[in-house]
Amino acid sequence: MSTTADPLAALASLPGVAESVDSVRKAVDRVYGHRVMRRRSAEITSEAALRGARGSAALSGADWALEEVRRRTDFGADAEDRTVGAALRLTAEAGQLLSIWRQSPLRVLARLHLVAAGREADGESVGRPRLAGEPVDEPLIGLPLPGADEVAGRLDGLARLLLAGSAAPALVTAAVVHGELLALRPFGSYNGLVARTAERIVLVGSGLDPKSVCPAEVGHAEPGRAAYAAALDGYVSGTPEGMAAWIAHCGRAVELGARESTAVCEALQRGAA
Repeated sequence: MSTTADPLAALASLPGVAESVDSVRKAVDRVYGHRVMRRRSAEITSEAALRGARGSAALSGADWALEEVRRRTDFGADAEDRTVGAALRLTAEAGQLLSIWRQSPLRVLARLHLVAAGREADGESVGRPRLAGEPVDEPLIGLPLPGADEVAGRLDGLARLLLAGSAAPALVTAAVVHGELLALRPFGSYNGLVARTAERIVLVGSGLDPKSVCPAEVGHAEPGRAAYAAALDGYVSGTPEGMAAWIAHCGRAVELGARESTAVCEALQRGAA
């Protein structure tokens, strides 16, 4: 990352990023300005959580129909079941961790991995960054895997960056948190789910989406895993063009999430949902 005093703010000045930030703000404002939000925002938040969890699980290989996610109660039978269950638990947990995130992002990440692992959480590697030689189960992310020492150093740098604060827009910070966690894959499993939940925490905690009604996970999933992976390649490249493309991708994801919740508002208004 840049050595400037506020490297996140430097990213915000990349070509096209200001336009992405402005477009996201307008999309979020449209949802919050909908008349249904004034009376039934809790329902919109709940539905956004469900749809966000479905989208995040799809990106981790469990691409279930929304109604299947809605009706199921047992998520322990096989790998896809466990992935969907983990996504649902993480979405429910995210809102409880906002204040802790501001004090200790690494503590929150450890908690998120513990929650994702669920009944698998009796292993020594759960809830902490991986050590040298420990495997990573993240088959849908094909990037080279950084070593444990690099992971530890970059996680520490990310935490210091977040705790120092930044003048950068929330979208930029959320995109960097998401991209860095996917690039590092610091845990032995569920890194994609954790990275997308951390992005959600930043978007909510920053005040951009305080009621958590713009599920970026929906927008990340909609173009498909290939588009997601291609955008992530841009982040990992570290080039200005690649970083700007990743931030724009994350911005479009938030916009698509906002569009999804706007549609839910419209359905509720018509009495159709």
